[in-house]
Amino acid sequence: MAAEPAAAGELRAPVPGRCGYFVERKKRFCRMIPAQGRRFCGEHGHQEEENDRKRIPCPLDPKHTVYEDQLQKHLKKCNSREKPKPAYFVQDINAGLKDATEILDEQQLPISSLSKEELEDLIKKLKKASNGIKPILKDQMLSHQALQEALNDPKNGESAFKHLKQQASILGNMEKLHLLGPGRCFIEFGAGRGKLSHWVDIALQNAENVHFLLVERATTRFKVDGKHRKRDYIFERLQVDIQHLCLNKVPILEKEKLPVVGIGKHLCGAATDLALRCLVESYSTQYDERNEEPSPKRFKSDKTDIAFNNSADERSGKNVSENWKPVAGIVIALCCHHRCQWKHYVGREFFRTVGLGPVEFNYFQRMTSWATCGMRETITEASTIDAKSKDQSSDTEEHDQVRNRIECSSDSLQGLLTVEERKQIGHLCKLLIDQGRIKYLQQKGYNAALQYYTDSSVSLENVLLTAVPSQSSVPQPTA
Repeated sequence: MAAEPAAAGELRAPVPGRCGYFVERKKRFCRMIPAQGRRFCGEHGHQEEENDRKRIPCPLDPKHTVYEDQLQKHLKKCNSREKPKPAYFVQDINAGLKDATEILDEQQLPISSLSKEELEDLIKKLKKASNGIKPILKDQMLSHQALQEALNDPKNGESAFKHLKQQASILGNMEKLHLLGPGRCFIEFGAGRGKLSHWVDIALQNAENVHFLLVERATTRFKVDGKHRKRDYIFERLQVDIQHLCLNKVPILEKEKLPVVGIGKHLCGAATDLALRCLVESYSTQYDERNEEPSPKRFKSDKTDIAFNNSADERSGKNVSENWKPVAGIVIALCCHHRCQWKHYVGREFFRTVGLGPVEFNYFQRMTSWATCGMRETITEASTIDAKSKDQSSDTEEHDQVRNRIECSSDSLQGLLTVEERKQIGHLCKLLIDQGRIKYLQQKGYNAALQYYTDSSVSLENVLLTAVPSQSSVPQPTA
């Protein structure tokens, strides 16, 4: 309504020159500028007493209104209208399971419905399947000189500092794998503002022929892409769900035939599986079929090719491009295992080999939230964080930690397990799900590994998945 607020301490009148409509949800007056001689802006013009034109909710998005006599004109330009699909949109190309009869995620009962015997049996299955998996990951908490100035800047607050430490470690791990080099296309999945790509760009220091593709299904505010528009590098956003992304049809990859490096900082649940399948299955397979003899540009400083550019190649007269792989590497910080879905999960074959299936997966992915049960003291504090500190425009990789803790509490099985036991089981569930991803990548010809890339005090989601083509998967020259 347009009435003035009654609460003490609130504004009693709109700012001069601004709309006079009081937005109840925001507890303030609208800040839009109305037309000359008008009290209300176009959105709230229906409040104008002398205005006889009727405004109705937009049928495409009822969150905003439109003059009824201008509806047809508005529908042609409304930002909520369905836009033409880009060439790289291929329905469900990376979705995984097509057989709906095996999709049981949404049909299972919650963990709290299990009896003590059923829970104990489930935990036995978990421990048996995890037998042989190293429960402790290697520490790879690295840094990179590209972020040293920002890390030492006192103007950055605690939250910004945590993000910078994670980004620095991700870049440090990329450098250790020799993935920071020229002649590549870096694809950031779940890019958000694009901060990770920004720092990769800084680290490359004007390397030749480098491109960035920032994949994000939602529109994003405060993007950092604008800082790079005057550079020779190409920063291109692909607004598409990873599930439908066909990299072979992205123009820059069709034209340049560059090896790609898939990166991501806290890629939620199923999005990680979709990204892995997008890179090593739908992209690599289709690329190999279409390009039997790829001839990508080569650079002397490209360290990833040192192992393959040996004297045997030169002596045999083989072109080193025969050893080229379409995916040079993958570096993804994992997140939100409780959002994983069996139909998208890349490790289904691994689960079956250890005697598990969709039913067990459903429970295990829910039990991953138990890994944060030891953080109970922060539940109240975290759940009261308001929009000022949890602005969606920032890279809030802890976006699901509050939900994790709440699920941990709501799914509680009082008296059956201690907090520490639940925490250990939660970590084991995460490790088992990630092990399926490792096995999947190994089957596709990659050396894959899991490691801690930052301390748990910086982020509870502190596991990094890395993969590079294995030597055995690269064609060897013949005499």
